[in-house]
Amino acid sequence: MDIFQAIILGIVEGMTEFLPISSTGHMIVVADWLGMKQTEANTAFEVIIQLAAILAVVFNYKEKFRRDKIDLWAKVFIAFLPIAIIGFIFSHQVKALFSVPVVATMFIVGGIVFLILEHFYKPERHTTTEVEQVSFKQALWIGIAQVFALIPGTSRAGSTIVGALLVGLSRKAAAEFSFLLALPVMAATSGYDLLKHYQDFEGSNFIALGAGFITAFVVAYLTMKFFIKFLEKFTFVAFGVYRILFGLLLFALM
Repeated sequence: MDIFQAIILGIVEGMTEFLPISSTGHMIVVADWLGMKQTEANTAFEVIIQLAAILAVVFNYKEKFRRDKIDLWAKVFIAFLPIAIIGFIFSHQVKALFSVPVVATMFIVGGIVFLILEHFYKPERHTTTEVEQVSFKQALWIGIAQVFALIPGTSRAGSTIVGALLVGLSRKAAAEFSFLLALPVMAATSGYDLLKHYQDFEGSNFIALGAGFITAFVVAYLTMKFFIKFLEKFTFVAFGVYRILFGLLLFALM
């Protein structure tokens, strides 16, 4: 992997990890476009840039890591449990689901779901406007919705935001809870992958790794800020349309 490839993948990871458009699907498409094979070394690189995205959450939401926010993180942990349990039990079945048709289908399905939710969205029904207001019951339902992210192409951010909207969170609160929920999910998956692939860093181009890490961190940090500003004025309709078009493109390229 050269520096150019590392920077491009860092940009893609940083832009798509926290938006409801499936970072995995985009990483696969872009890696293929760059002529990169799914080698163990490239998988290890993806772990590194995911860690950069995790770090971006910490820097963006430093105020959420105070001692008086323990209640909030207890709810985040409750939301994390369903995907942790189901993902662990059915890990082999989840891997077997991966294919371009499945990814493309779930892009389209997710897009349609967002369009339906926005059609019926009524601000007066979404009274949870801050993540601190999320109840344990709401957190559990968001966690259950996140389980659908195990299906390739669904998007972790997309499934959690859909779940959050369904249980009464505002668009902004749904996005921010999704950001925070990314921490335990990505830390668990990246930590496991790092242990599994640490030997694949031998002989790696560490300049390229560093470039990818810094790029992913900066882009993820800015993307989260842009996303929240965007939701203050606009809806998820644009993301729904984008998902449908991207899914159709994948089918056309098969």
